Amino acid sequence: MGRGWHGRGRGWQQTEVPPADDAAGWFEGRLPDGWFTGAPEVTVDREEILIVGELPPLTGEQADDAARAAAEAGRISRFREETRDERIEIARQAEHRYQRKVAWGARLGGTEELFTTLAAPVMTRLRQPERLVLDTLVDAGVARSRSDALAWAVRLVGQHADNWLGELREAMSKVDDLRTKGPDLG
Repeated sequence: MGRGWHGRGRGWQQTEVPPADDAAGWFEGRLPDGWFTGAPEVTVDREEILIVGELPPLTGEQADDAARAAAEAGRISRFREETRDERIEIARQAEHRYQRKVAWGARLGGTEELFTTLAAPVMTRLRQPERLVLDTLVDAGVARSRSDALAWAVRLVGQHADNWLGELREAMSKVDDLRTKGPDLG
């Protein structure tokens, strides 16, 4: 579901998804004790809710960084397999409640793995100068396609503009708060 245009041959309609302001609390209360060392990181957008939790630390000693990374990846893989059925049930409940897909991930030491994440198509119109930037990234081997190049560029902007994007999101939430306090025109 999600915000967007939906329809089946009878015209198009825009649908609003319910708010997910309480999603972090809902997941913290719904997840089994012992899955993660603390409250999971819950990220929400219009299409997806991503839950990433920190797994308990490894207890054994590893010979080197490669062995540690392999052990971390193995522990994450074990968590994924052992919790699959329960994660599916929790996701089903959350998808009904929030009308968004639910994705999962786990972090351990320096290793993070996301599983069952959504890749949402985004349509955009680019003029030639922007297409040339994407084509340069493809030609240089940085990306396999224009789509990958655009995703790479968005990640790069996100990394370098975190503070600015945080301030923008905060300002938008203040606007939303003011909007809800305003008169009902409906």
